[in-house]
Amino acid sequence: MELTQRQKLIFRTIVERFTCTAEPVGSKALMELLDHPLSSATIRNEMAVLERAGLLEKTHISSGRIPSRRGYRYYVENLMETSLPATVRTTLRDIFMERQYTLEEVVRIASDVLSEMTSLTSIVLGPDASGQRLQHVAMVPLSGDSAVALFVTDTGHTENKLFRFEQDVSLPDLTTCTDLLNSHLKGIRLEDIAGHLEELRPLMAAKLARSEVLYEAFAAAFMNFAAEKMAVSGRSNMLAQPEFSDVNRVRKLMKILEDSDLFNAWTHQSTNIAVPIGGRNELIQIGDCSVVTAKFRTCDEEEGRLMVVGPNRMPYARVIALTDAMSGVIEEIFGTDKKGGRQDEQTQEAAAGNGTGGNETGGRGSGG
Repeated sequence: MELTQRQKLIFRTIVERFTCTAEPVGSKALMELLDHPLSSATIRNEMAVLERAGLLEKTHISSGRIPSRRGYRYYVENLMETSLPATVRTTLRDIFMERQYTLEEVVRIASDVLSEMTSLTSIVLGPDASGQRLQHVAMVPLSGDSAVALFVTDTGHTENKLFRFEQDVSLPDLTTCTDLLNSHLKGIRLEDIAGHLEELRPLMAAKLARSEVLYEAFAAAFMNFAAEKMAVSGRSNMLAQPEFSDVNRVRKLMKILEDSDLFNAWTHQSTNIAVPIGGRNELIQIGDCSVVTAKFRTCDEEEGRLMVVGPNRMPYARVIALTDAMSGVIEEIFGTDKKGGRQDEQTQEAAAGNGTGGNETGGRGSGG
């Protein structure tokens, strides 16, 4: 049904009041909140219409009303007004421009910032690189027991990994190991590298003095590179929401939030309701929980997601504005318009400075 302007005003006021207080809203409270004077009887009549339309519901017979799941969707699609001060956008951009971050760091920082600014639980899933193929490896020795490895894939995705070896590793060992990896693993999908690296183990043992140290370091690095990057922040914020006062329920949610497979299954249930918001955001309703998501793409066309998890009663306008702004900032700095990228400069400088692995490390960076 099409709501009248008065019904829209009353409904919007109920949603925004309930979002702040978590208390059902009655006609007397609305009389004080509305800019235009309306009688209690008129407000009750309009609330009854909104309830019949499925936008409001009662918690018990004598209570005021609260928004229904359908009501929240109607609010997001038709009544919500999102805005974010320019100073907030500038602050978000400054956070990521402070220094050169890896993609893993960007995921963690974005999750922390979203949780802090929304007072809810945030999850950031970085791009999954497992299907990409290794293009090149370079090594930058820092000391006898540490080095930085730089990985480049066929899409231009670049990441670095700091190694701290249990024993000192010589420069000749680093050089030989890097040459072996580049000659035997180039073109291999990241998710398949572990098996190929195991096959390479006897050759590494024959050519390297510290073969086991280097094997273990690279095996762990490739597994981390191929894995989906996930960061969760603000778990304790769940406890501050009255909807999550059930300890067992919170414990179940915590388990879901800490396992990317469980989380993906949770957010892709057939009973969920998804509402697209613009070209980047989406609202997913999962029972009495809501997940606001925003997609972002890095310069190698990989896709990641920012997500804020909370009760259906969440400040949608602010959450959606923040996730949209942050995904935009990440794309601005690490996205498709950054040809060559900051990471490319970092990789080339490091390899040219005193690293091993030749001069093929150039590639479009993704902040990783």
